[in-house]
Amino acid sequence: MPMSKASTARVARRIATAAAYGGGGIGLLGGAAVGLLFAEVQLAKRKVGGSLDQPPLADGLYGAAFARQREPQRTGRPLRLALLGDSTAAGQGVHRPRQTPGALLASALAAVAERPVSLRNVAVPGAQSDDLERQVTLLLGEGGGADDGPDVCVIMIGANDVTHRMPPAHAVRRLSDAVARLRTAGCEVVVGTCPDLGSIEPVGQPLRWIARRLSRQLAAAQTIAVVEEGGRTVSLGDLLGPEFAANPRELFGPDNYHPSAEGYATAAMAILPTLCAALSLWPTADERPDAARREGIYPVARAAAEAAAEGGTEVAGIRGPWALLKHRRRRRLPQAEDAAAEDPPVRPGSAPSSGRT
Repeated sequence: MPMSKASTARVARRIATAAAYGGGGIGLLGGAAVGLLFAEVQLAKRKVGGSLDQPPLADGLYGAAFARQREPQRTGRPLRLALLGDSTAAGQGVHRPRQTPGALLASALAAVAERPVSLRNVAVPGAQSDDLERQVTLLLGEGGGADDGPDVCVIMIGANDVTHRMPPAHAVRRLSDAVARLRTAGCEVVVGTCPDLGSIEPVGQPLRWIARRLSRQLAAAQTIAVVEEGGRTVSLGDLLGPEFAANPRELFGPDNYHPSAEGYATAAMAILPTLCAALSLWPTADERPDAARREGIYPVARAAAEAAAEGGTEVAGIRGPWALLKHRRRRRLPQAEDAAAEDPPVRPGSAPSSGRT
């Protein structure tokens, strides 16, 4: 394993251990870098425009046609999908419900399962990991029961933890607690880890290098914590990573920060195979590692570092300290239908995001 990945693995394990045992924040930047970073941030803020638009509300039923096609003895309630996290999960930056990641995933999941999918999105623009406790409570209710809770949750969080300098151990602990609550309630959990903030087009050096380093270290620590709580992760380097760097005009939205509709589709395609695998909708043979695709079984920290360095990589725990690393084949997404056919109003009661992700 290259030294950079080895270093990422060591730092990620330290952060995850501090999170698990209630340790304080681990500083990832030396004091000499703080002044330079502050100056670079001020310059970047002038170039990167934060959107004040609220994401469209895409909650509702997708794939309703499958309910009419099912055999009478197989009828039942829809699959329940929930999204939690920040503006990336909420879909900030697009204007039609069907363009949001929630709608894209719900429609695609309905097509794969041949079963209706009910979507509920409680993500909030600007959210940091310490808001996940409130979001989980909103989903499960004060009692934390699973009767009306989701079958599977997708969490997308981490960018604001980096930009607002939340201590990484604190951020990871809040994410770990949220995953543990959802797993206790019987919910499968897929976490899209912190995106690579170093690829935002207007951000210059050395802030770009620092942002990439912090993003990857947090993403790797998130992966360790999530896998140890029984969830799965998908690295979202592709969300703000190589594919975006190659096509910034197509994959970033007008504010140069949030994804465009094409960008959200790219992220959703990366998450969908893992979402289906978590619900046992993927062929069993696909669960075996394929050496030709650079898949394998590794110690959790190494798998986390490998995933953080390559967007779209899945990590799932298998036994003890071992994890399965997968590069799943992506599938094209069907057009989101049903609940997103019309344009519902924006989220009720949402506060302006002040340009945060």
